[in-house]
Amino acid sequence: MPVNGLVPDIYHSDHRGAPMLTVEELRDEVAAGRIDTVALAIVDMQGRPQGKRLSARYFLEEVLRHGAEGCDYLLAVDVDMNTVDGYAMSSWERGYGDFMMRPDLSTLRRIPWQEGTALLMADVTWEDGSDVAASPRQILRRQLARLASYGWRAYVGTELEFVIHNDSYEEAWRKAYRDLEPANLYNVDYSLLGTARVEPLLRRIRRGMEGAGMYVESAKGECNLGQHEIAFRYAEALETCDNHTIYKNGAKEIAAQEGVSITFMAKPNQREGNSCHIHLSLRDEDGEPVMAGDRAHGLSAAGEHFIAGQLACLRDLTLFLAPNVNSYKRYVPGSFAPTAVKWGVDNRTCALRLVGHGSSLRVENRVPGADVNPYLAVAALIAAGLHGIERGLPLEEPYGGNAYTSGADTVPASLRDALAAWEASGAAREAFGEEVVAHYANNARVEQAAFDAAVTDWELYRGYERL
Repeated sequence: MPVNGLVPDIYHSDHRGAPMLTVEELRDEVAAGRIDTVALAIVDMQGRPQGKRLSARYFLEEVLRHGAEGCDYLLAVDVDMNTVDGYAMSSWERGYGDFMMRPDLSTLRRIPWQEGTALLMADVTWEDGSDVAASPRQILRRQLARLASYGWRAYVGTELEFVIHNDSYEEAWRKAYRDLEPANLYNVDYSLLGTARVEPLLRRIRRGMEGAGMYVESAKGECNLGQHEIAFRYAEALETCDNHTIYKNGAKEIAAQEGVSITFMAKPNQREGNSCHIHLSLRDEDGEPVMAGDRAHGLSAAGEHFIAGQLACLRDLTLFLAPNVNSYKRYVPGSFAPTAVKWGVDNRTCALRLVGHGSSLRVENRVPGADVNPYLAVAALIAAGLHGIERGLPLEEPYGGNAYTSGADTVPASLRDALAAWEASGAAREAFGEEVVAHYANNARVEQAAFDAAVTDWELYRGYERL
């Protein structure tokens, strides 16, 4: 479980990987025949990049100025892309019309693992230019604008764990995901010997992401069989979420090219789950840390209120941190996935872990799994922190022992519990608005209903003969 930015004097410096493409550089690459395709991507509710592969000429001549259209059902379907009822913005009654994909030119980059391809992210608007409220990227932008009103910026690092299987995605599908062969047959946490077995794949992913403009820090083994993590340098919140999304999708694409498969499921089996710890800090307009100060544990008053808000809102906003039925299978005592709504100083048993000091001081939220939508999760963390700051919430003492046995309130035990907390939450409505609360409540109900209707392997093994 590596920590981004361990060295205090560089944590709040600006670091990037390879330079991003400018429009003029793209024109040159297209003219030279080195780039012929531009992928334009939005992010859906599940955190996946969705969009179009455009001819580079068409992108430069038309989409660059006018944007591109996409069906509004992209923000109103389940994980299988089925149309479902209950969404106000998109339905059969509304005709499943279009929204606009507005290119964000600051995200333009090469995609080295796809020949002749560049990619950029898009914001999602209606034809009149107004935001599509349910778009994850727009939800995060609104919380960043709230921070900006204080003169603050959020810096974020996400740590994604994944499990590698030697089966291809197609083989895994045909085997119904049973008896898959993990890339490592024993615990390779921090093992240089064990991780060497998959280093060719991990190296290709790291180099691909560097070529796509990201700053790779490290790779290491984890506890589950075939489990690994690649860590990236922190960046401003929106940039980190864009990089997270491109990396997660790109790692799967590279794995598929190599004939293996990677899963970012929160809990793919009975062993340790895949986490996505999120590190967050704040800077002011002069680049000075906002959360660091001369109070206990190196915090400022704002830092104390910010963490207090995280604790106060954690249960209410868990739906944005753990969006799927499977997400809640991670929360097992003694598993390094948190159960207690507690904070501690460098205490991995707590939901919130304070790490670093001075300019590197930041709070790590350990609740999300690798299935999280990063835009929604970071928006929730900012909204919760501002809830604490705006109310001057006092911060309880840090927990110094084993939080699993603390007797404290726990994170919701299921998606159903998280949905109930979300729908009853005044904090969620205040931060995100009624439309967003209703939209993502419906998404959770759809997910829960699909699970409730499924007949699982567990039921068949338990009852086929014996019941």
